[in-house]
Amino acid sequence: MSKRVKPRKEQRGQNLKQNWKHVFLEELAETSNVTKAAEKAGAMTSYVYKWRRENPEFRAQWSAALLEGYEHLEMETLQRLRFGTPPGETKFDIANALRLLAAHREAAAKEKARQGSRDKATVLAGLNAKLDRMRERRAAAEKLLKEDGVVKGVSEVGANGRD
Repeated sequence: MSKRVKPRKEQRGQNLKQNWKHVFLEELAETSNVTKAAEKAGAMTSYVYKWRRENPEFRAQWSAALLEGYEHLEMETLQRLRFGTPPGETKFDIANALRLLAAHREAAAKEKARQGSRDKATVLAGLNAKLDRMRERRAAAEKLLKEDGVVKGVSEVGANGRD
């Protein structure tokens, strides 16, 4: 059971609009910044964190919004790496963007898996099947090359198959 947080005096009278969660989630997806999103929604940051702790549906929407923000950052970084920063635009810190992307890679992967309704076992089974198909293609290619006398078999080259 989640621990109840006693609201601050300012929180009690927030009089949030009915759509504050929608506004918050939209801004979170756009900026990946909880503080900015809370401000735009007219809510205190501690209040939105409380909602996330206590409401599983809101927590899932929060994660989805952060994934969307992660994907926006990924695409913007790729755009800037390919074409640079257009004249007159604010400087884009690619090094920090790459650090943020690396830091949140695992959380984004978990959210993608959750959205795909795939559990760990399903993902592993899919990866194993893909590896099996790759091994079969490699074995078939080696067989053809061996028949033509082009290469030695894997067992002749090295036990790990990387030689």
